[in-house]
Amino acid sequence: MNKYFMGKTLLPLLLVVLSVGCTIISRPKLPPVPQSQLQTRQSQTREYDTNDVKLVMKAALNTLQDDGFTIKNAVFELGLISAAKEIDLGGAGRKTSADNDDFWSSLFRAAAGRGQTQQSPQRDFRYEKFKQIEATLNVSEFGNRQTRVRASFQAKVLDDRGNPMEVYSIDDLKFYQDFFMKIDKGVFIEKQKF
Repeated sequence: MNKYFMGKTLLPLLLVVLSVGCTIISRPKLPPVPQSQLQTRQSQTREYDTNDVKLVMKAALNTLQDDGFTIKNAVFELGLISAAKEIDLGGAGRKTSADNDDFWSSLFRAAAGRGQTQQSPQRDFRYEKFKQIEATLNVSEFGNRQTRVRASFQAKVLDDRGNPMEVYSIDDLKFYQDFFMKIDKGVFIEKQKF
């Protein structure tokens, strides 16, 4: 065979093989894997090196208040704290047609529309007005020298009439790490008072 012919056919063939072999094949992005109950509990729980439950509860209360939460309930005997925070979205959220509401919103609309006649159907738009974040904390003794705090947060997006548009649990690991870091600082400050 002719060297010229072999170089002319082998070189392009070699380049094709190398380019195909070096091509990066991207995998489709999979949805996040839901956490198990144990994983969720671990991300929502932190232990503190003190057996003074009241001190840790005060630090948690101060942390929630510093973050703009209103304390709804605090029961020291049970170690229970519940709080809520409301953020005004100012109508900057998405607008939806009343015809495209989910099941619960249609129930709320039906209950609110009782007494209206059939000739005047309600065809209006609603928009995201408030985001409400609810916090629940459980503070308890753990062993002889520690206090355990478990926190869970839930977010609700409410429309301009106060009806829920979206409800979901906050399960972001970084969110909980930041929150517990603030409680760490609060525990340190509370210990310095004594």
